[in-house]
Amino acid sequence: MNAKFQAPTASTRPPRSRFNPVRGLRPETLSRALDSFEEGRLGPAARMFEAIINRDDIISGLSLKRKKSVARLEHEIILLEDSDRAREHRKVLRDFYSTLECTSFADANKRGGLRLLISQMMDSVGYRYSVHKLEFLEDRGRVRGLFCQYPLWLFENTEGVLRLLDKEGQLTPGRGLDAESWMVCCGDGLMVASSIAYLFKQLPLRDWLVYCERNGMPGIKAKTDAYPDSPQWEAACEAVRDFGAEFHAVLSQGTDIEAIDVSTRGELPYPALVERIDRLLCTLWRGSDLSSMSASGKVGASVQAYEETILEEDDAANISDTLNRWVDPQVIRLGLGDDIPLARFRLKLPDYEEHKCELEIIERLYKLGLKPDAVALAEKFAYPLTKGKDRPDGGEL
Repeated sequence: MNAKFQAPTASTRPPRSRFNPVRGLRPETLSRALDSFEEGRLGPAARMFEAIINRDDIISGLSLKRKKSVARLEHEIILLEDSDRAREHRKVLRDFYSTLECTSFADANKRGGLRLLISQMMDSVGYRYSVHKLEFLEDRGRVRGLFCQYPLWLFENTEGVLRLLDKEGQLTPGRGLDAESWMVCCGDGLMVASSIAYLFKQLPLRDWLVYCERNGMPGIKAKTDAYPDSPQWEAACEAVRDFGAEFHAVLSQGTDIEAIDVSTRGELPYPALVERIDRLLCTLWRGSDLSSMSASGKVGASVQAYEETILEEDDAANISDTLNRWVDPQVIRLGLGDDIPLARFRLKLPDYEEHKCELEIIERLYKLGLKPDAVALAEKFAYPLTKGKDRPDGGEL
């Protein structure tokens, strides 16, 4: 077995960001960052995406739900052919995925197994890319793996392929990634649109807060016959201050102040705009408005509730395909010396309500005399077949 220890490319961890990338964020600043991101300079936008996901309550919650809905799925190793060699491949892959370790280059406190790895790979849904450094080790004849996620702002994509930078903000081309030492998971990159929505949500939120601060509490006006600076006058001033109002005045007899009321007589425009953007984000990340922000009188989620399962299926397939392409062949080659895997990793999807339609179609076809293949059905619905009469060939799926 010719497994070699692969040392990290960089010897030191990246420094913590010394500035807040979203403080004073303006449309022109965001536009420049997004333009640079599309041109391959990923750093400025990646920093903004990271800060927005961590600070916006809606985007943070939606991102966690999208990631955890896939990370919680059970996994299986399926056979690509019915042979003893394929079952050996399955055994090696099962052992590998059950013992792998995962960490983060930017935060070494994050450590976990397969579930953390899937959650990190799901960052590609927001950032468009999720990059891991791969290390394969030999442990008493068994293949072990260490996955280390690198932050996206340490890469550039000016030539259409990710390359590692020696330091953040480097303008010269980075170093190419070895296909056997790196894994790149590609996703939708929803933070491009979400960052625009975040920016234009902060504007009405800020105005809304200012309105509440200025008009949330009525002003206090006190009248007294006492002369200014007299003890009675000072007592009246102290009483007004103790009342706690931000706007207050003490007037002598015969003096009056006419208030200018700037508060709106109808419904404020800010709540509707903020809710509109939040619901847009829910639709973007989860496929439908699954929050409790729906209008009064509505029960449950929207009529697009099944779109969530479409996204989950696609995310699970993307994770499985990425691991099949970057990891499975190397594990089989290191463990058994074969170049072509005869088994592969797959995330098992739950039995969604929409699958009932497919089952009804199969049942109708069966009544018409068209018998489906039992093995193909078992693979489609992630149902294990036992040995014996339950499987036509007597094998084990």
